[in-house]
Amino acid sequence: MEKTAMAATSHPLATKTALDILKAGGNAMDAAVAACAVQCVVEPQSTGIGGDCFCLYSPEGKADYVAYNGSGRAPAAANGAWYRGQGISEIAENSPHAVTIPGAVDAWDRLINDYGNFYLPDLLKPAIGFARNGYKILDRVGFDFARGADYLKNSEHAAKVFMPGGIMPKAGDIHRQPKLAKTLEIIGEYGRDGFYRGEVAEDIVGYLKSLGGLHTLDDFVNYRGNYVTPISATYRGYDIYQCPPNGQGIIALMLLKIMEQIEVEKDGPLSAKRIHQEIEAGRLSYHQRDLYLADPDFNHVPVDELLGAENIKRLAAAITGRRIEKLEPYDLPDHKDTVYITVVDKDRNCCSFINTIFRQFGSGLMSPKTGVLLHNRGRGFSLKKGHPNEIAGGKRPLHTIIPAMVAKDGRTVMSYGVMGGQYQAFGHMQFLTRLFDYGLDIQAAMDLPRFFSDPVSGNVEVESDVGDAVQIILREKGHNLVPPKIPIGGSQAIWIDWEKDLLLGGSDPRKDGLVAGYSKLKK
Repeated sequence: MEKTAMAATSHPLATKTALDILKAGGNAMDAAVAACAVQCVVEPQSTGIGGDCFCLYSPEGKADYVAYNGSGRAPAAANGAWYRGQGISEIAENSPHAVTIPGAVDAWDRLINDYGNFYLPDLLKPAIGFARNGYKILDRVGFDFARGADYLKNSEHAAKVFMPGGIMPKAGDIHRQPKLAKTLEIIGEYGRDGFYRGEVAEDIVGYLKSLGGLHTLDDFVNYRGNYVTPISATYRGYDIYQCPPNGQGIIALMLLKIMEQIEVEKDGPLSAKRIHQEIEAGRLSYHQRDLYLADPDFNHVPVDELLGAENIKRLAAAITGRRIEKLEPYDLPDHKDTVYITVVDKDRNCCSFINTIFRQFGSGLMSPKTGVLLHNRGRGFSLKKGHPNEIAGGKRPLHTIIPAMVAKDGRTVMSYGVMGGQYQAFGHMQFLTRLFDYGLDIQAAMDLPRFFSDPVSGNVEVESDVGDAVQIILREKGHNLVPPKIPIGGSQAIWIDWEKDLLLGGSDPRKDGLVAGYSKLKK
């Protein structure tokens, strides 16, 4: 518990950076961007400046939220007919066509200019230092690095950076990214133009075009993220806020509203009955996600209808004692990687911040001169003719990353987020129901074993601490249970106790993360 300020990230160096910025007079936005820049260096398998960013910001803890959508758009020349004409039925994970125009740097620049106390060059200095001078590979990062070796070994430029001498660094090793350090310095000097114009953009575009990409310098010059109006729903007397589509925050709200219709299982959150109910709620909600969720600039997304009482009651009523068999198959790609940051400062500005390169090590494509590893968010598009999420020039794909806030009586009481790709919307529901339905504290709610019905395979991933007897019952109900290949998700959260003027936080043990804060004694 702390009184003055607190930060929670998935890496100790990022948390320390955030606290250093706060102590130097920065606010929550400054601290979040500085921490994120560090994570783009020290957790390169999960995030980077070649990725996308979303943010929810609460000035002075008020529920009058600022939301920013920093998701990338497809190149102007992209359209479904062109891909189908080329015989492309799926956008491959390491294809240049999977790379949309990265939105992270634009988001950082805009948010700091509008809401920060510091200038971007000062906020990037810690990240530049780690990239140039080196950083130690921590346990979870080392685990992820080892899993990414086969993916990167045939990627010429990325392999030089992440597999020096043909070997992936392991936990405890020191790793450096000098080209990325130089690129960050250029961004610090020129702001967003340092990424979307000039030598950095030219190198990225030239590289993607050499691989057959449709990207142009105009696509980079013209890229802009945008401020958006948050969407919200109530749960157990709290107001839950999310960014609107093209992100899947609406699905997290749908899940909560479905679970609000279901009686709280007295045997606890890990009883077979409760797990079954949550699995089915997830399957139903994600099914609607993949039918309707897209870029609202191109396709109407029926937000009010999806969150409406009629739809929620119908979905809740569809949950029986056995697995629902007749759902259409999913056609969206799987992925697991993202980083989430939350910061609350002395003035109770709250920042909920998330940055991603989609799958582990993104597309695996790195432009030769910049050290920028590019995401593959374009994998979130569909190539089916007429699908709401069909790729088109300037369109944003369905996005999974979702920062969130919880408010009560017009004030923010918690800034939180969940990592883990497809899992995120389901993870929001799991985390909040364990808090509000079962009375667990933040850390206990994160620590509890997780499960998730994978929307790609249909298998239910179950962490090992879920009891054998419970798993037997779930199989009898029709679920195909499998152990997860990696820990399910990650999370950070900070709770504001306004009455006691205290901050309480948690950081997920599935990552290398750390929650920390400080108090200043009054003179």
